[in-house]
Amino acid sequence: MNKKWVKLFTISLLVVLLITGCTSNNANNTEKADGGKQNVSNANDGAGADAGKPATWIADRKIKGLVFMGTDDYTEDMNPEIKAKIKELTGVDFEIQIMKADHSIDGLVAGLASGDLPDFIAFYLNNSGRPEMPVVLKAAREGMFTDLAPLMKDTKVYSKYLQDGYLPLDTQFGVMFRPEFNGSAYFAHMNINREAGYTGIPLVGGPYIRKDIAEALKVDPRTITSTDQLYELAKKIKAGNFKDKNGKDVTPIGPGYWGGHEIGSLFQDLEWGADDQRIKQSKDGQILHEAETPYALKKVDFVKKLLSEKLLQPEFFTMDESRATEGALNGSWAIIADMHSMQDFEQDGHYLPLGPLNNVDGPYQMKVDFKSGYSAWAIPTTTENPEDIVKFADFLSSRTGKLLWKYGLEGRDYTLDKDGNPLVKQEVIDLKAKDPNEAKKLGFDGVGNSWGNILGSTDNDNLADFGEDQWGDKLNQGKSKGAKIIADYWKWDEKRKNAEVIDAYTPTSFLGEFANGTELKAAFDNYNDSLVQAYYSKSADDAKKILDNALKQLKAAGLDDYLKLVGDKNADPKTKVKF
Repeated sequence: MNKKWVKLFTISLLVVLLITGCTSNNANNTEKADGGKQNVSNANDGAGADAGKPATWIADRKIKGLVFMGTDDYTEDMNPEIKAKIKELTGVDFEIQIMKADHSIDGLVAGLASGDLPDFIAFYLNNSGRPEMPVVLKAAREGMFTDLAPLMKDTKVYSKYLQDGYLPLDTQFGVMFRPEFNGSAYFAHMNINREAGYTGIPLVGGPYIRKDIAEALKVDPRTITSTDQLYELAKKIKAGNFKDKNGKDVTPIGPGYWGGHEIGSLFQDLEWGADDQRIKQSKDGQILHEAETPYALKKVDFVKKLLSEKLLQPEFFTMDESRATEGALNGSWAIIADMHSMQDFEQDGHYLPLGPLNNVDGPYQMKVDFKSGYSAWAIPTTTENPEDIVKFADFLSSRTGKLLWKYGLEGRDYTLDKDGNPLVKQEVIDLKAKDPNEAKKLGFDGVGNSWGNILGSTDNDNLADFGEDQWGDKLNQGKSKGAKIIADYWKWDEKRKNAEVIDAYTPTSFLGEFANGTELKAAFDNYNDSLVQAYYSKSADDAKKILDNALKQLKAAGLDDYLKLVGDKNADPKTKVKF
């Protein structure tokens, strides 16, 4: 009888413990249906816990990454308290280093050639047409990177990459799950939105003009829709003798905020295709490179005219970023050739968007990607326990991880509102306004410290996850404050309503599978350099010779065959091309 009683008691106790455990787990894992979420300390976003460890625990180890991107985009300095919280939640001692180089792709090439790589690397990769793609593709083919596909299967966020229809076509078949890899994936494409067509904050990019100058000239910047009108406006600016903050004469048209480079949106009605592609289909169905069209010389003539009349900053195509940004902040450029509406200095709307200019083949129409990616990361085959890196990336892309790298520490940097969403503390907002560099030391994205984006910025839907599109929006203090002012002025909603939604490849996405891809890529680069040389050439005849020679190199490298390949790809619904 005693043995039977003990047996029954033991079974009953186990049942009670099981029910209690299930109830506890359910309570910790439940998220509100209306979008409100649980406190970070109760979150169970991780890959599973060791005994006595939090549910977000991964491994007691160091994870180091090497980032081949600019310091203006990412930050390697991490706040000690943030690092300690990461260690507490995951066991990971996280560290990143930014590879400094004049051009990030040069650093990437050198880093891969050295063979001495840390646990993961990260690099720019807007699409499979980026210059970095052939570089990392070659490394993957040579067995330098770990297959991520099997490691993503048991994750909570990155497993979505394995679902049909989640990724845009180019990300799925051009970047990650390329047919040649037979289901393997060697790069994780980042910044994929959760919902199709999601744009988040209505961002307005392109050329901007100082508001006070536009008002003084009685010009509505939105009416400037051609390069002819741009030229006339630049002449009026020069004649107006406007000054910058230091009392010096302004330059009518200055370089982009991020430095000197080719800027298609400024010369859009002379630009054949995107300025990083230069391939477009004509109205009669011909697929041509810009060098084969009259627009190359038309654009050269226009730029030479601007330069000769001192309407364009002489270093427009070559100026380094720091000087270009300084000029924008000082108001030295009456027109900033390229910026966007979420710049910190633009929150009062003292620069207004210009145009947009029309296209070479008709009026401007907004184009919205079904989804699009930006940047990527990979794990070298030399990395021990690569599954830990994938789990850590999954943690950073979960709501718990995003709260940490987007909003900082609860109590120190934010509180939670009634829906469980972060409410930025006023003292942090005040510090950022008063001393941005000191605020940045707090170590999270909202104050400009962007270490978390590298592995964690994907499956993005800030409004659903945090109740606001950008950090500080609830208190009308986020970057989107100025962006929304600009969007209303530019009539963004109307343009978005009539936008074309596209899920397609870029024209240069297929260089990696083209037999002469390396040679043709070099010829494309040479054409871009030749174009700038033509701008600064002594005469129109010299410019024509420069461009003719560049076209000869393109032809010799197989341009005609490549354009035929692009046409064949465009005929396949799985590889539609974005022209």
